[in-house]
Amino acid sequence: MKLVRWQIFSTGETLAKIRLVRLKGYSSPLIYSRSTLSLERAVPTDALVPAQRYVLKSHLDRVSRLADLFAQKGLNIFALEGLLLFWTETEGMVAGPIPIIPPVVEESYEENGRLVWLINDGMHRLTVALRLGISVNILLAKDVPAEWPYYAFPLSGGWADVEDLESLPAGYRKKDYRRPEDYKALFRDFNAVFPGIQKER
Repeated sequence: MKLVRWQIFSTGETLAKIRLVRLKGYSSPLIYSRSTLSLERAVPTDALVPAQRYVLKSHLDRVSRLADLFAQKGLNIFALEGLLLFWTETEGMVAGPIPIIPPVVEESYEENGRLVWLINDGMHRLTVALRLGISVNILLAKDVPAEWPYYAFPLSGGWADVEDLESLPAGYRKKDYRRPEDYKALFRDFNAVFPGIQKER
């Protein structure tokens, strides 16, 4: 795989797009329309809390390869300040545009009074960064409406509860859903604004 070309968008342009993200259910409101959105630079990865209890080894490898490809071009995908669109070529076939944004994190108040920075998007990239011991830029959403919390609870053990898998076993419980009977209603549809963003790399 080689990089063909890429395009970088500003922080302001990217945050404006984030405001267009809707929920899957509840009449599809703009989840972040009243939220405070910001780019937070050089955040320690261990300060972020995952909700997803697994990562796939093949996707971790892809993130590492992509990071190396962009590093050769002088771009750090762990320190993005906005949307990155890129095109790749593999065996003569061009794919793209492929979107990457800084990992999306929500400030989430849990029932026990705990305040966490809960990972919404970018789990594999954050896992690679954690294992490399490097900080990351994130897109942080504060003041998210309490009636529409992130659709899964933070893992009680944090990163220690995340396991590496070759593939997902049948019936594997990916997350602990807040409303198991209708968990998809609280799903943040980033893909509708950034097509392909929620496809694992």
